[in-house]
Amino acid sequence: MVDIEDFSISVAEGEMIEPMMQIPSVLPTLPLRDIVIYPFMIVPLFVSRDKSIKAVETALKENRMIVLVSQKDVNVEDPEQGDLYETGTVAIIMRMLKLPDGRIRILIQGLSRTRIDAISSGQDYVTSTITPISEPLSPDNSLEVEALVRNVRGSMERAASLGKNISPEVLAIIANLDDAGRLADLSASNLELKVEDAQSVLDIHEPVFRLRKVNDLLSKEIEVLTVQQEINTQARADIDRSQREYFLRQQLKAIQGELGEGSELYEEIEQYRDKILKAKMPENAEEEALRQLKKLERMHPDAAETGTLRNWLDIMTELPWSKQSKDNLDLKKAEKILNEDHFGLERVKERIIEALAVRKLIEKPKGSILCLVGPPGVGKTSLGRSVARALNRKFVRLSLGGVHDEAEIRGHRRTYVGAMPGRIIQAIAQAETQNPLIMLDEIDKVGADFRGDPSSALLEVLDPEQNSTFRDNYLGVVFDLSNVMFMTTANVLDTIQPALRDRMEIIWLSGYTEEEKVEIARRHLIPKQIEENGLKRSELKFDRKAIVRVISEYTQEAGLRQLEREIGKIARKIARKKAELGASFVPEKVTVDTVKDYLRVSRIFTEGALKKNQIGTVTGLAWTAVGGDILFIEALKTRGKGKLMLTGQLGDVMQESAQAAFSFAKARSKELGIDEQILDNFDIHIHLPEGAIPKDGPSAGITMATALVSVLAQKAVRKDVAMTGEITLRGNVLPVGGVKEKLLAARRAKIKTVILPAANVRDLEDLPKEVLNDLKFVFVDTVLEVFNAAFVHAKAGSKAAAG
Repeated sequence: MVDIEDFSISVAEGEMIEPMMQIPSVLPTLPLRDIVIYPFMIVPLFVSRDKSIKAVETALKENRMIVLVSQKDVNVEDPEQGDLYETGTVAIIMRMLKLPDGRIRILIQGLSRTRIDAISSGQDYVTSTITPISEPLSPDNSLEVEALVRNVRGSMERAASLGKNISPEVLAIIANLDDAGRLADLSASNLELKVEDAQSVLDIHEPVFRLRKVNDLLSKEIEVLTVQQEINTQARADIDRSQREYFLRQQLKAIQGELGEGSELYEEIEQYRDKILKAKMPENAEEEALRQLKKLERMHPDAAETGTLRNWLDIMTELPWSKQSKDNLDLKKAEKILNEDHFGLERVKERIIEALAVRKLIEKPKGSILCLVGPPGVGKTSLGRSVARALNRKFVRLSLGGVHDEAEIRGHRRTYVGAMPGRIIQAIAQAETQNPLIMLDEIDKVGADFRGDPSSALLEVLDPEQNSTFRDNYLGVVFDLSNVMFMTTANVLDTIQPALRDRMEIIWLSGYTEEEKVEIARRHLIPKQIEENGLKRSELKFDRKAIVRVISEYTQEAGLRQLEREIGKIARKIARKKAELGASFVPEKVTVDTVKDYLRVSRIFTEGALKKNQIGTVTGLAWTAVGGDILFIEALKTRGKGKLMLTGQLGDVMQESAQAAFSFAKARSKELGIDEQILDNFDIHIHLPEGAIPKDGPSAGITMATALVSVLAQKAVRKDVAMTGEITLRGNVLPVGGVKEKLLAARRAKIKTVILPAANVRDLEDLPKEVLNDLKFVFVDTVLEVFNAAFVHAKAGSKAAAG
């Protein structure tokens, strides 16, 4: 057995005076984690497991020898034979120190390799049956051995120069060590190898083979160290004196990383990356977003472009690339919602239900774009909101009135300061779904100037064949608009670009009849104003006749806005009375007699039918942007030379219609009973009252012809007749537009008979029943038929007023 005092160690010389000793075949065993012990290594170890402490204590009591063997899995707490490697090291315990926490600290020195034949863990500690492995002698004067020794020495010095943590004392020992086996073990112990690699060195008994293995491991380590140094060198080369602040920031980032605190920029980058992946963008959009994110990651945090990139990434990640609302495909429910929100407008509702029915049958139909055209206040915009509610879609309204810049639609390029996406992309981001209903309001008021033509940009947006690949200038990637439902509104069609108009399905919303206005006021406007002014429904009632008086005497419109304002005035006066009287307030009912008390004197002068038959005065019908109206055309003959004079701020088309009527009257003078001397000796003056208002259009042709013939032939015109229609030189009557609005105006003015072109009979289909019942229609093909229906046929004793 061995006396520990007989051992003397000289680390400086790299040798050990190895006494003659006998290693027992059974020794206590200490399983090791994360370390492999080689012969001649002197290493301190901390022992904490109970069995391991017992093994150390047993070894100290006997001969101080113990077997050190590494575990294959560090997480195994009580290893069996299969959990340990087959080759270990017999070591001697040089010192032992007990620590306050129950652990012990030992200093050991490796003696010899050994093969583990058997492991026994049945006692309080692990014991091993071993077979010591004697170290073969290295062949002398071998060129291979000499080359390997020199190579390993040089590689160790090279590794130390590349930053490997190898002490100068170890390098000095290696420089003077010629034994191949010991050189291999000493080098391997200082390379900080993985347990698997270190154990592979321990398993090799032959010194030359072992040294060759260490040489291979050294070569790999030097390659890693070389690449690492190149990276560090390249990083330092990229940082010059002007980037000192950036270098300090990088150091701070590294320090924070070591401390586990992270970096704000790093966290921001990861948040963006997470948002991009969660957004489920199309492949090309996701690639572009990740590319820009890498660009941001490489930028200096204080660079000007980082703010631009952050804004772009924010918008890209906020867009609903894959989020959609589920459409309501219940036709009856949708129809019920439309009827709740709007009274009348049957044609529009029918078209919406048809579109919904198609959607129910086809998952992704390419529907048309609906354009609601009508006078102000008839409910175009609110109808769009109601449609969105019926379809269970988000509603976004874009007002295009006064838009002159194409970038408002397509967006600005990111290179510009303050750049942002176009209104379409902004609307989708606001809706937070990929399939909202976007209402493009006032599309007829889009302008164009040197900054571009927004109408041309809308061509792509409103074309179902193209908008699936819509590219916003700011985003720079394709966004699919095919799931968006677009609706547009306009007051007139004349100002809309023809190509844009061709992409839309036009639905006309005419003005409301008096009965419709009364019903809408009762159902919607009055309850709304009562609620907005802090009243209860029981505190304010409206008599039906009172509503009719407000409509006829205080409003003059095709829509309902002025009517709602007048009802709001009444509600505010009642609200004031309630606030002043408090508990003594008595609910009020507005009657036809008390309307004037609330709204004072009527400011609307309503044109009514003529009170008597007159010569040279005819009632015409006109269409305006706010609905229909009646107008009087007056004709007078004066001494002259047969000239025609027109006044009343008439447009070119209306003047031409008057000229055509005058030429027809002269050509058919005998047939019409006109004295030719009157045509030669008298001038004709045609005037349209309200001269401050410009007037134009061909639809007053038959009206001016009737006034002309009336004054030339001295025939009176019926007071209860109104007319509209275009005249030709041959006396034919051509169809006109705006028939519904004109007929509503005739009914308001108490006209009984309306003369219309025969081709306009189709327009009566959309008229409310009350209008058809109150008016008599005369359809004509020629102007002679107009004269026959309009002139008062002379009876005995009857006289007409001269014009």
